[in-house]
Amino acid sequence: MKIHPNDQVLEELLLALSDEQRSLIRHLTFCGYCRSRTVYLPRPLRPETAALSGKRGAPVYETALEKSRATVSEREAALEKERDDAPGLFVELLEQPAEHRDVLLRDEKLRTWGLFDLLVERSLESGLRDPAFGEHLGLLALRLADHLDRERYGAKRISDLQARAWSYVGNACRLKFDLQGAEEAIGRAYFYLKKGTRDGLERAIFLDLKASLRRDQRRFDEALRLLRRAADLFLTYGEQHRAGRSLVNLATVHHHSGDPEAAIPLLHRALPLIDAEREPRLLLCARHNLIDYTAGIGHFLEAQKLYQDARPLYRSFNEPWVQNRRRWVRGKIARGLGQLKRAETQLSSARDGFMAEGIPYDTALVSLELALLYAEQGRTADLKRIAEEMLPVFASRHIHREALAALTFFRQAVEAEQAGVELVARVAGYLRRAEGNPELRFEETRSTSSDCP
Repeated sequence: MKIHPNDQVLEELLLALSDEQRSLIRHLTFCGYCRSRTVYLPRPLRPETAALSGKRGAPVYETALEKSRATVSEREAALEKERDDAPGLFVELLEQPAEHRDVLLRDEKLRTWGLFDLLVERSLESGLRDPAFGEHLGLLALRLADHLDRERYGAKRISDLQARAWSYVGNACRLKFDLQGAEEAIGRAYFYLKKGTRDGLERAIFLDLKASLRRDQRRFDEALRLLRRAADLFLTYGEQHRAGRSLVNLATVHHHSGDPEAAIPLLHRALPLIDAEREPRLLLCARHNLIDYTAGIGHFLEAQKLYQDARPLYRSFNEPWVQNRRRWVRGKIARGLGQLKRAETQLSSARDGFMAEGIPYDTALVSLELALLYAEQGRTADLKRIAEEMLPVFASRHIHREALAALTFFRQAVEAEQAGVELVARVAGYLRRAEGNPELRFEETRSTSSDCP
């Protein structure tokens, strides 16, 4: 067709399609990735150039259509087999010493889309638990990409997945606190994204991960803008779970920027979008943060109700990292409701748990929650005791210089019996805000609270 079809032609076409075909058209409208795949599919002969063949005089182009369908089916079957074979190849690759894996990638049997795709996805999954290993898998995927057949798989499709791999490498660097490495990886991801299919879903994945980096760089306005765009794109493509994750991240950015009230409605929006079977830890994080933020703005009865509803979910994660945070938020709620004995028990248990796990910053934060409880009751002896017990925290190399100055100020005030409620609250508020911002000076602080990373 050499001209754009008029409205009547388009209307007749859409009315002639089945619901399934119309759904496919809508998908192709938004999905650059699938549109790019059609470029590599065989084309039927044009009717005006086709000759007749077969017993009933069927045009050659109809025969060509059948061949085209068969070819597509064969290619899909081949890709499916590659995906089935990928886990075995993945294990074979990782059984080799790290220094030999690059050489092994030159083996033709490993140069498949299935293994490439699996390495990229495992890069993200592993990076959340072990950022260094996640980065290694992402870089392996990128080296494998150099050996893939561009004609067979499509150069633009490969570029899409290279962009995703670099995004995951950047996320792993961020989790290792290598923000410069993360920035460089995100830059490379954008380079490949521009070379790819311009698929909106791939762009949304990139925006979401770039926003996490901007959050850690304290560039909150940019992070908020990126996450809003990512969530909208995910919803456009029917990726509700990913949209839910972006909304959780968006809420976290609002919280870290000092606006927990703006975070709460976002978490309420996110919860019904999250697929609990696909990512139960994300659901836990969203519900925990909602409880914590609600308590943080003083709505303790509502926070208590939310906590009671979430108890079965907390019990399904019987690990110190989760249970210490559960006790922490229970202690906050109890203190807000005037249940001082229960608050002291829960906060003390959380503090002991963080200390046993070797997490000095959270140990300091919970210790200050306890100190605030003691200050409110005028328990000077207990204040001195908890300041003394914080000595290991003062000695930790994981406490940055400005935070160490604030803790030193707190200890000196306690020893001088000058640590009232206002002073303790001021130091605690500073530590919450300075957790991800070592450059924040103690004098510049005010408040907030702890959330799921």
